[in-house]
Amino acid sequence: MKADSEPLRVVLSKNIKKYRNGFKYTQEKLAEKAGISSQSLNDIEGCRRWVSSKTMTKLAKALNIAEYQLLLPENTGKEKNAGKSSLKSLISLKDSVIGNIDIQFEKAMETGDFS
Repeated sequence: MKADSEPLRVVLSKNIKKYRNGFKYTQEKLAEKAGISSQSLNDIEGCRRWVSSKTMTKLAKALNIAEYQLLLPENTGKEKNAGKSSLKSLISLKDSVIGNIDIQFEKAMETGDFS
C-alpha cells in the first residue's frame, strides 16, 4: 500500500478486508460474488484503484451491507470519545438553530413581515 494513499481509499480498503474476512471470503470469492475481476478487487484493497459507484454497490451487496458502511472509519477508543464531543457539538448547533428560528419567528410576529 502506498504511504501517500488518500485516507478514504485506506478506509475503504480496510473495510472491504474486514467484511470479507468476516465472511471468510477470499478475494477471488468476493470478486466472483460481486461480479468484478479479482485483480480489480486486489487493486481496490491495495489502494491502487478507486471504485465507481456501481462497483461499490456490487461490493456492498455481496457483503450484505449498505454502501456507506464501506466508507466509515473504524472506531477506536479515541474516536468514541471524539464522537461524544461531536455529539455535544451537534446538540449545541441544534439548540443554536432552534434559538435562531424562535428569534426570527418572534420578530416576524411583531413586525408582520413573513417574507
